[in-house]
Amino acid sequence: MFWDLEKRCLELHRSQSKGKMSLERYRAKRDFAKTPESAGEVESGGGSRFVVQKHQASHLHYDFRLEMEGVLRSWAVPKGPPLEPGVRRLAVQVEDHPVDYIDFAGEIPGGQYGAGTVEIWDSGEFKLDMQSPDRLEFALKGKKLSGDYVLIHTDGKNWLLLKRKAG
Repeated sequence: MFWDLEKRCLELHRSQSKGKMSLERYRAKRDFAKTPESAGEVESGGGSRFVVQKHQASHLHYDFRLEMEGVLRSWAVPKGPPLEPGVRRLAVQVEDHPVDYIDFAGEIPGGQYGAGTVEIWDSGEFKLDMQSPDRLEFALKGKKLSGDYVLIHTDGKNWLLLKRKAG
């Protein structure tokens, strides 16, 4: 019993430490005195939420985010997430975002990184079915996105996001 508790505490510490390090890139790109975005703190709890934020910046794109390891793992999807099975969409991995960014909607001021309008396009919960360095398989349960999806790493920061066929 003691060993199980010690193991869980160690895993939580590693997750929080990893999250803190991964947010350094996020924080370095922003001036929090000028942007309404959260500086964020790593949260524990291992939630399983997702959000898709429609982001009208220099180019319209959709930010696809999965709550994992105390942060939001994030990908920019230029054409938006696929709604139909078999459709493949480029998903460019970007810096992790703080968990409290999951509720962010608003205007990022001109002159700031990502300047433009951010709105929540969809949100909900996900269930992670499989994870490896080059592949994430998960089921989404949102208002617009529902069903089995997969992210496949192709090269560098590039991934493919696709909706899997039911069956």
